[in-house]
Amino acid sequence: MRQVRDISMMIAMILSLIMFCVIPAEGKSLTTVEAGAIDVPGTFTLILYGGSYSRDVENLALLDLEGDPYTLEPYAPEFDYRVIRGLSAKDALDLAEHFLSSQYAFRRSLLSRILDSSGKTIGYELKPFYDPLTVGLTDVLDVSYEPRKDGKVRVYIRLNPSVQRQISGGDGPRDDGR
Repeated sequence: MRQVRDISMMIAMILSLIMFCVIPAEGKSLTTVEAGAIDVPGTFTLILYGGSYSRDVENLALLDLEGDPYTLEPYAPEFDYRVIRGLSAKDALDLAEHFLSSQYAFRRSLLSRILDSSGKTIGYELKPFYDPLTVGLTDVLDVSYEPRKDGKVRVYIRLNPSVQRQISGGDGPRDDGR
């Protein structure tokens, strides 16, 4: 019995060591805080993610402050998003709001500041909120920001799993003709 326990401990230690060495830690995830308005002057790159089809709810607008050491990059194929450079804060926000508000079941949006590790604003996230009776939840996205060593910030945009199941037909009664 003791031999099995020792072997189990050794396997657990080896797996932990492998995971620690194989998965590179680039840095702690960045945070967002709600913003009343854009309070950082400058020029922005607008990234419009989603909007691929008429009932697409996996949509997000990112306003990346140009000239700072960070570059926001969605972790997605390039055909999943559009990039518009050199916009004023007002123009970027107007285009972002128009993009989100023209989507299926849109209710309102929430503007948040994206903060670096020292609390400095590096950009903004405009997140759509949807009609919960139509989509299942108001806030359907899980978004995280992972800084890389090269100054790029990888943006992971995922649909909430329960919304994904609902959209793909995984929730609710099946109608298989019986």
